[in-house]
Amino acid sequence: MKTQTDILNAELGRERRSSDDGIAVRIQHLTKTYKLYDRSIDRLKESLHPLRRRYHRDFHALKDVSFEIGKGETFGIIGRNGSGKSTLLKIIAGVLTPSAGHLEVRGKVSALLELGIGFNPDLTGRENIYFSGTIMGFSREEMDEKVDDILAFADIGDFINQPVKTYSSGMFVRLAFAMATNVDPDILIVDEALSVGDIFFQTKCYRKFDQFQKAGKTILFVTHALENVIRYCDRAIVLENGVKLIDADAKAAVDVYKKLMVNCYENGDENEKNEGQSVIENGETGPVCQKCLVNPDATIYGDGRVEIVDYGVFDKNGVPGKVLFNNEPCSVWMKVRFKEDIENPIFAFTIKDLKGMEIAGTNSLYENAETVRYRKSETAVVEFTQRLNMAPGQYLLSLGCTGFQGDEFVVYQRLYDILCVEVVSYKKFVGFYDMNSSVKIKKIGRSASQHG
Repeated sequence: MKTQTDILNAELGRERRSSDDGIAVRIQHLTKTYKLYDRSIDRLKESLHPLRRRYHRDFHALKDVSFEIGKGETFGIIGRNGSGKSTLLKIIAGVLTPSAGHLEVRGKVSALLELGIGFNPDLTGRENIYFSGTIMGFSREEMDEKVDDILAFADIGDFINQPVKTYSSGMFVRLAFAMATNVDPDILIVDEALSVGDIFFQTKCYRKFDQFQKAGKTILFVTHALENVIRYCDRAIVLENGVKLIDADAKAAVDVYKKLMVNCYENGDENEKNEGQSVIENGETGPVCQKCLVNPDATIYGDGRVEIVDYGVFDKNGVPGKVLFNNEPCSVWMKVRFKEDIENPIFAFTIKDLKGMEIAGTNSLYENAETVRYRKSETAVVEFTQRLNMAPGQYLLSLGCTGFQGDEFVVYQRLYDILCVEVVSYKKFVGFYDMNSSVKIKKIGRSASQHG
């Protein structure tokens, strides 16, 4: 006779069984549909209508999604807000039931989802550890063996004996991550929760990721930090409006996501063909700045004799946007319109970190670029091409047009901290600058004196 659990597993298509095919998670044609009603009364009217009249409209959070995750893989799920990422993780974790499709999960799952899921706010942190352990199938005695490791990792002191409803978001995620990672799961699921922790705790968490990877654990995580997708993920999928756009290696998935961010995904194949061709040669039209991340609080000043009418940052494929890869070619571009005659203007840009420290910058004078006399109503299109050999992170770009009137330095217009860009990297290094070092190591055998 089937138990209630058997029936539920059959409905969900969830099968937890040993297998030698190396698959940890298998998803086939997964769909999650919600019924949306304009008025609460419409739900009742629909249920009671003798002819089954429809009063709702369907919203597909996920549509026919299929993929497999191998045991020991670190798998990323990326996409814009509302793309279905969290819904997918909740289904894999067993928090939500799919509307259709098949889901197979092999192994013990531990999930760190959005804050609030899995904890009782009225219980203390210590009580929630045991409560969550019971839900996961651990006995009191088994949790007794794990609680010291959980408390040590969380490191929230006496707050462990206070109700979690009194916790800050940082303390909450510390406890949740400590709980999720110290119960020896086969599959760890993390949904953006690390974004609320401080930098030291995030470092601690990513060291834990490294340990899990070395131990052959499977990790699924959602993050908007693209450098972490590149650094930690073997593969990733990109979701858009509940549909899987790509299942590929991490770098290829991030490339697609970058195009989505600037609404250029449909032209992705065409953009690939333009690699190495300058923005000017491509004849970029339209407001480029609308496809980039523009600072609404930027400071704009100057004497008004020129106007920077458009600007942007382009990756190696000529795609405008806010995400660039470390050590790949990119371009900083601006279009400058002259309101008066100007002799030999100087075009410039600088890059700063979010704390305001200038990291790099140059101008047409430093680069010995030839400038000419520009007359009123003429336009200059300026392109700086370089590689951003910088550490992963977010940076602010300032653009400007300056010059000399006699011996006097003049700012015609400066867009201060106008653009934000994110640099992602697939390699690790220390500091702000990637030196592209090469290393030679030679092992030399022991000398005769050492044998003596």
